[in-house]
Amino acid sequence: MLDPWPENLIWNAAVLLLAALLDLLLPEPPRAVHPVVWIGKATGALQRIAPRHPVAAFAYGCVIVVLVVGGAGTAAWFGLAALASLHQIAYLIGGAVVLRTAFAVTGLTAAADRTERALAAGRLDDARESLRSLVSRDAASLTPPLVAAAAIESVAENTTDSFVGPWIAFAVFGVPGAIAYRALNTMDSMVGYRGTTEYLGKASARLDDAVNLIPARLSGLLLLVSGWLARLPVGRAWRTMRCDRGATASPNAGVTMSVMAGLLGVCLEKPGHYRLGEGLRAPEPADIDRAVRIVKGTAVLAVVVALGVLAARVAITG
Repeated sequence: MLDPWPENLIWNAAVLLLAALLDLLLPEPPRAVHPVVWIGKATGALQRIAPRHPVAAFAYGCVIVVLVVGGAGTAAWFGLAALASLHQIAYLIGGAVVLRTAFAVTGLTAAADRTERALAAGRLDDARESLRSLVSRDAASLTPPLVAAAAIESVAENTTDSFVGPWIAFAVFGVPGAIAYRALNTMDSMVGYRGTTEYLGKASARLDDAVNLIPARLSGLLLLVSGWLARLPVGRAWRTMRCDRGATASPNAGVTMSVMAGLLGVCLEKPGHYRLGEGLRAPEPADIDRAVRIVKGTAVLAVVVALGVLAARVAITG
């Protein structure tokens, strides 16, 4: 196992809970010491010397995945092992600080809140600008309903990438696993798309899809439970998910986004790409706030699930 103390349930559970508390109370660590920033810099440096030929670019992309993802996980393992050799408290605090950099709940919901406030106040340009921290699409021409839809889609999709995936990776493989997961996700966001880096990023994109197959469906299930606890129409959300989960290019994004569309009773559209919840009403600013509350409830549920997976791992390996 990629954890210096795989057999200790209490201390590893404390690492997760403390990391979640740090995310809630403190801002992101400075860029100069943020592991994800360094992962992005390493990926960018390797990308600049990538070959152009499709076959060579694909092979080089595979090498980058091994170097970046493997390197990030290995560095985290040695760091956590060193802390564990010092003292349990050092492992707890250091592990929580490092793990906290691998996920973002407060940052995700705060970005959506900023977009909602600007949109509700009629400041469309500010809402479009705020949206840049949530999505990569060009927001310059988006109408208010499409801005709201993009924000809702982002918070729904990112339940997987931003916290469910990293927490499950931690529960199974420890802090190094969560850092390796974040490294892969960072690589995918930088080079895993069609266009000039299509062949270079194909390995990271396909691996990211495979790694997230289970976390994305778990995220969809947890969104349904969170919606049920909020007394939202879970039956409609389930039907929308069954109908529209395959409408997106990603095999995973459509699951969580279609669940959210059904829970809120809105049609989520990316023009020229997909429409989730056909026939439902257009989203409004207030729907962003409702989506954020559902995601916060999902995060609480995800912590409980991650602790359960951690307990099962310790029972098996301890």
